[in-house]
Amino acid sequence: MNSKPLPEIKNVGIWIRVSTEDQAQGESPEHHLERAKNYAAAKGWKVKEVYDLAGVSGKSVIEHAEAKRMLADVERGHITGLIFSKLARLARNTRELLDFADYFRTHNADLVSLQESIDTSTPAGRLFYTMIAAMAQWEREETVDRVKASIAIRAKLGSPLGGPAPFGYQWKDKKLVLDVKEAPIRKQMYDLFLEHRRKKKVVRLLNDAGHRTRKGAKFTSKTVTRLIQDPTAKGIHRANYTTRDGQTKQCVLKPANEWVIHKCEPIVPPEIWEECNQLIEATYSRVKKPTKVAVHPFAGIAICECGGKMYVPKNSPKYICQTCRSKIPTVALDQAYCSQIKALSFAPERINSYVQEANQTVHDKEKLLRAQQEELRNVQREMERTLQLYQKEKLDEEGFGRYYKPLDERRKQLDKEVPRLQAEIDLCKVNNLSTNEVASEAVSLASQWPNLSQEEKRNVVELITEKIVVGKSNVHIKFCYEPSSEDVSKRWRKGRDSNPR
Repeated sequence: MNSKPLPEIKNVGIWIRVSTEDQAQGESPEHHLERAKNYAAAKGWKVKEVYDLAGVSGKSVIEHAEAKRMLADVERGHITGLIFSKLARLARNTRELLDFADYFRTHNADLVSLQESIDTSTPAGRLFYTMIAAMAQWEREETVDRVKASIAIRAKLGSPLGGPAPFGYQWKDKKLVLDVKEAPIRKQMYDLFLEHRRKKKVVRLLNDAGHRTRKGAKFTSKTVTRLIQDPTAKGIHRANYTTRDGQTKQCVLKPANEWVIHKCEPIVPPEIWEECNQLIEATYSRVKKPTKVAVHPFAGIAICECGGKMYVPKNSPKYICQTCRSKIPTVALDQAYCSQIKALSFAPERINSYVQEANQTVHDKEKLLRAQQEELRNVQREMERTLQLYQKEKLDEEGFGRYYKPLDERRKQLDKEVPRLQAEIDLCKVNNLSTNEVASEAVSLASQWPNLSQEEKRNVVELITEKIVVGKSNVHIKFCYEPSSEDVSKRWRKGRDSNPR
């Protein structure tokens, strides 16, 4: 004769939290413990743990050590039920009560409140979970709606939405204003990207110069891309324009009609911002990875009128279109470019723009220098504080090295960068020439062009040329921006010094 298997005994815990007021009324912790034990015995359950929070305030208990121990026991299946005298003794905080109930339901454990006669191990008691889940969902939706409404209103009023100000800015009197330390660094990102057109090189130059993010970390390609694409830098700050997808939890754009736009002081002109972002978009649209820099000055920059890029095949004296196979001798294109440089000296309005840009360059570099000098002082102060902590034995040798070494690395970078930047400023001031002198420099660059190496020519072309369109009967050269007198003089002098005649 087969006997039926004995039912598995349910292991439970008892939660004891009796306030001082309850104890004054004669409800001692021992009284509540005995009451709970008797209930467990009547149900045939085994009491495995007692969680004693006698005298602990019910305002917030979920972070208490005993609460954490209890939740851990539920998670590992050590107990599958919790007995307590009444709901207010489990948690007086409604949010925490909902969290507890949701946690127990998720882990298939039961809650037993003696005074309210709630026992979720029974069919009738499981209605409690249904009610709790509905209340929790309602509260979450109410909270989300309140937050959304608050965000939209605060955004329209121009108030900060709780997040930090974008790099280069700070919140002041509920308005975005330029940060004197960060704004020059952010502007330098755009300048470097326009010059080199490589995000990784911009990242390397920024980090090598001792620049760091607001949190003290090194810059990355992702960070630089995000900052370049952020329109705040051109004076347009967006608010209430993103939300989190309910399923993927990823950040997604809201409909444009929900965005709130505010104007702020720009870090760079809109034209510079647009040009940088066009370059980034062009990079994203490319299917092939960028190839190594060509040794020919115009390779990849020269474009046939059919739209194909032109390169110089091995052992060929001509640039050849990759699409229609049109050709132009390398010597002819070189002469056309040299003639265009020489023509710069005969355009006074363009020369005037060179001088203005040179003045602006000096101003920008001086701002950056001040920021660098202040950063160096901050790093030195941090090093001194770290050393003092070590001398007072508040830091051990390992801790001292962990904090001091990165600071020392930054100090060395800044010690090297500050004088280099100062030298650049000095050079800019020296090269802030008059209109006639700039015209003379343009002529000099054209005269020195044949003496420059292929790499030096390539540097000049990448610096000032947006594209070169080669037609059947002419060559059209478009400069991406007018070079400053500093750029012009630096390039040809470099060629003259490295190729003396």
